[in-house]
Amino acid sequence: MSYELDPLPYEYDALEPQLSEQVLTWHHDTHQQGYVNGWNDAEAKLEENRDSNDFSSSAGAIRDVTHNSSGHLLHDLFWQCMSPEGGDEPTGDLGDRIEEDFGSYDAWRGEFEAAAGDASGWALLVYDSFSNQLRNVVVDNHDEGAFWGAHPVLSLDVWEHSYYHDYGPARGDFVDAFFEVVDWEEPSQRYAQATELFE
Repeated sequence: MSYELDPLPYEYDALEPQLSEQVLTWHHDTHQQGYVNGWNDAEAKLEENRDSNDFSSSAGAIRDVTHNSSGHLLHDLFWQCMSPEGGDEPTGDLGDRIEEDFGSYDAWRGEFEAAAGDASGWALLVYDSFSNQLRNVVVDNHDEGAFWGAHPVLSLDVWEHSYYHDYGPARGDFVDAFFEVVDWEEPSQRYAQATELFE
């Protein structure tokens, strides 16, 4: 699969004077295109590695997928969250939910602005499906390990606190041991749930 950069949902000068035509042109056509290219290059590297059974560069390619896919997807959302007719407060169900979860629109906005002021990447309003509520989040560098929309199936904690006491710095030995005790019942159920929702 090859990823492509969609056109902006409006003309490059449509958000002036708030966002200039030049900024949108650079931001979309060069900056975001770089994420699309990086994502495609990383996916190609992973496919090449699978075909050759040489995984020496796969860890870096996986990181590149995470970084570039997040950059691309968040930019697509960014463009969709603006329009020449924008500027109003949220209404309807979303407006009601912001009032419910944050207390008021002003409280939400104050918190969101605080997030935006502190972030080194993105401030986002998200629906947290774990707690079933809206939440403001700070995402640094637009990824920090997140692959947006992903639903974990299997988890292995490889932070040093997970294995140093037993294995010292020999992380590979710890990973081998994990596969000797892994239980696939829960991962299988999670996979079934994900495919039922998205396929």
